Amino acid sequence: MHPAARSFPLDEEPLIEEPSVSRCSQQKPSDRLHGAYLIFFLLGIGSLLPWNFFITAKHYWMYKLQNCSGQAGPAGQAASDLRDFFESYISIASTVPSVLCLIGNFLLVNKVPASVRILSSLLVMLAVFLVITVLVKVDTSAWTTCFFALTIGCVVIVSSASTIFTSSIFGLSSCFPMKNLQALISGQAMGGTISAVASVIDLAAAADVTDSALAYFLTADIFIVICIMVYLLLPRLEYSRYYMNSQKESPALSTVPPDSSAEDEAEPGGTTNTSFLAKGTGIPPLRPILQKTALLGFCLFYVFFISIVIFPSLSSNIESVSKSSGSPWSTKYFAPLTSFLLYNFADWCGRQITAWIQAPGPKSKLLPALVLLRTIFLPLFILSNYQPRAHIRTVVFNRDIYPVVFTALLGLSNGYLGTLVIVYGPKIVPKELAEAAGVVMTFYLMLGLAVGSACSVLVVHLM
Repeated sequence: MHPAARSFPLDEEPLIEEPSVSRCSQQKPSDRLHGAYLIFFLLGIGSLLPWNFFITAKHYWMYKLQNCSGQAGPAGQAASDLRDFFESYISIASTVPSVLCLIGNFLLVNKVPASVRILSSLLVMLAVFLVITVLVKVDTSAWTTCFFALTIGCVVIVSSASTIFTSSIFGLSSCFPMKNLQALISGQAMGGTISAVASVIDLAAAADVTDSALAYFLTADIFIVICIMVYLLLPRLEYSRYYMNSQKESPALSTVPPDSSAEDEAEPGGTTNTSFLAKGTGIPPLRPILQKTALLGFCLFYVFFISIVIFPSLSSNIESVSKSSGSPWSTKYFAPLTSFLLYNFADWCGRQITAWIQAPGPKSKLLPALVLLRTIFLPLFILSNYQPRAHIRTVVFNRDIYPVVFTALLGLSNGYLGTLVIVYGPKIVPKELAEAAGVVMTFYLMLGLAVGSACSVLVVHLM
């Protein structure tokens, strides 16, 4: 007797085909109280939390990198240079090593269990953030340059661990229904919003910069601990065990003959290519994945390339045109609200929209056209009230409303287009390659961030 065919809604269809044995012997459980959905949402928040907490604490870094003793001369100039280009340095330190770690994670996807990669990366992030939290109350005015080097080193370690964690979580979510992947992606954007809100609250509640930063980084420490706890809870849910056991029973990623025509079998809902079905623990086949995801990969690369060139190195240095008035809005809260909070909230809204609207499709020519259209944001931000500027003196958009609108559109388009491409990626390859395809799509994302962060340094110097 053959099991009856199922008809899942789009967001209930797992990316990896469940074995027929499991379908016969075990009834699909429901996600009680949306437990798994909430866990993936929280893990999504935690996956980008380190990056968001680093870039959002702008006031704290400016305070720590200033010459607190008031010295003049070369030492003061060096500290000034570190402050002016700090966002660009952080972007490079967080993205370039991440690309290398992503390649390593792809090679280890069949050799090291996902649970080991996820838990070890979370523990590394927690340890480094504890060091950063301790340094908040340490007077570093006598060794500003060393503190800068130490901070950049922490960024490299945390970002590398965060990349392994993120790509491993994306791979894990590929064996769950699509709604869990959407929860993960939505949680990533919410992580930025939470960090921005926490930054604004700390600025308002604490009179001292270090007190504000201490509460801020303690929040990050606590949330990383929460991520560890909820991940350990995930396999205990019946709903999660069903899909995770199905993945173990299903064919694992294996090597593919060089002349394999896997791309012919990669359409969603299509048949599974039997050339992939041999159980193996080797490196996943790269060529068929790259062939199918080339256009989507370019779109993902360019979406995040434009975003990282602008945010935060350009957008966070746009000042209120009424800054000379000395009001709290124009001096203390303008950048946290109009750059960090607004961008992250708009990004989250864009990602949420993909739960209801998924257009254009993965093969539409409109998708790359919309991605390329985002290039217009670069001159828009350059011609806003960015300060300090030494070369391009012209300020065309000299009202506060302009950067607000530009930032909202930048975040909204980043969230919507980026999420569409990430969701499409694992769906256009054979299902047994979905996890590896998720890692490859994350590689495109990180490559865009790495190249964009390097270009952001050039753009800031040209300003």
